[in-house]
Amino acid sequence: MLSGVGVSPGRAAGPVVVVAQPAGEPPAGPPPADPAAEAQRIGPAAQRIAADLNARAKAASGEAKQLLETTAMMAADPSLVTQAEQLVTTKQLPAARAVYEAAASFADALRAAGGYMAERVRDIEDVRDRVVADLLGIAAPGVPELTEPSVLVAQDLAPADTAGLDPAKVLALVTEEGGPTSHTAILARALGIPAVVAVRGVLAAKPAQLIVDGATGSVEIPSSPITPFAAEVAAADEWNGVGTTSDGLRVKVLANVGAPKDAKAAVEAGAEGVGLFRTEFSYLDATDEPTVEEQQSAYAAVLAPFHGKPIIVRTLDAGADKPLAFLAPDPEPNPALGVRGIRVSRERVDVLDRQLAAIVGAAQETGADVSVMAPMVATVEEAAWFADRAHAAGIKRAGVMIEVPAAALVADEIFGVVEFVSIGTNDLAQYTLAADRQLGAVATLNDPWQPALLRLIGMIGQAAIRAGKPAGVCGEAAADPNLAGVLVGLGISSLSMNASAIRKVGAALAKHTEDYFRQVARAALVSHTPADARATVHAMLS
Repeated sequence: MLSGVGVSPGRAAGPVVVVAQPAGEPPAGPPPADPAAEAQRIGPAAQRIAADLNARAKAASGEAKQLLETTAMMAADPSLVTQAEQLVTTKQLPAARAVYEAAASFADALRAAGGYMAERVRDIEDVRDRVVADLLGIAAPGVPELTEPSVLVAQDLAPADTAGLDPAKVLALVTEEGGPTSHTAILARALGIPAVVAVRGVLAAKPAQLIVDGATGSVEIPSSPITPFAAEVAAADEWNGVGTTSDGLRVKVLANVGAPKDAKAAVEAGAEGVGLFRTEFSYLDATDEPTVEEQQSAYAAVLAPFHGKPIIVRTLDAGADKPLAFLAPDPEPNPALGVRGIRVSRERVDVLDRQLAAIVGAAQETGADVSVMAPMVATVEEAAWFADRAHAAGIKRAGVMIEVPAAALVADEIFGVVEFVSIGTNDLAQYTLAADRQLGAVATLNDPWQPALLRLIGMIGQAAIRAGKPAGVCGEAAADPNLAGVLVGLGISSLSMNASAIRKVGAALAKHTEDYFRQVARAALVSHTPADARATVHAMLS
């Protein structure tokens, strides 16, 4: 019996197919006889990879399509090709080695930024491995053609490989690396494929068959041959579109969005509104600050599908993992603990005021019921400062994100100065457990089922009940139907997630009473490990 972090629920079993790994580090020699000709091989190779990824994107849809298109753009990035070409001509490197080293410098920069930007490292490495394989004339790494329904096992899955999976052929996914917020996890949930990540030793065990439980994180190597079986498909569509427990407690089921296409997908999935609109996603590549008019237009495009529905807009979560060039951030030794979120807003109040004006304009233009919240708030004073600024701009409801343990510890006082809070479980887990959420080696620490994290959330939920004000969750934890029930039992009154999880969570909430979810939450809180919490809750809710 092996164990990891269950990231997509369901129990399935079948024969193992190991995903081909990259060829590895190409040799640095011998030097090319004609460096100019060698350098000219790189551009066409990158274009072939980009064309292949774009072709696969056309056959995909939803998140998979978006991910393949993004990876194709990276493959076609002229800066990567140019840097590799320069390494051929200046260091006399073979083309494959030059691509490998150029990609490494890009990956190092993203990894140092942390958070969202670090999530792109796997994309860069995937593009690198595909281009290197093309230049060496060998088969590209990735998922082989499956002849029968199988359990895929890999060191890690490239995002483009995960996006192209056929749920009819893939019974389950098991990886040695990765974490709860990795692309593999997010897309496995979107495709409805059971998945367990961070399973140490699974490749060395060389199993012929596996029994995988994506809810509990267990991976069993059977002692004798078994009959393969697929996960049962949950009746996720049996939801009336109104988030409630079976006895009528209202729990809003909302969407996380960052662009108009996300808003469209959320509406189609039945979202009751938006719990997190990530405004900075529109400006990650902007070299100059967008004007108020440009911002208003961009925001209105996202708000328009939600006329009359509640939308919570997060002000720019700039810095660290999402550096915005127009803010000219200074280099920092530890960006995750540096000037980010509301700390940037307090340094650049003019930028915040222009954004608030654009948000107000977009709300008036679209008729959406808009609230705002600030990211990375750590103190009551910061919360009060932001709320006063937002109210002065004409916004009635101002809140803050609780992503820092310090804010959770003073939640009662924070509720005294804001209208609501929203918990970002991804960062709150990272800071509570001191575990980088992009690092596979600590994935078991950075698990939303950690009892310490659940106890912090419970403190916030109780503070919300005392204040008579709402507390929501907008991290990946909200997308897990079982964990959603625990959160409701802890006092959380709204859950916001990616569009693919909305119906599953809405249906799961409707199966039990508020009191039963409280019992389930108590059982999770007294568990000693995330695995115990997950298994106990799974047993109580299934």
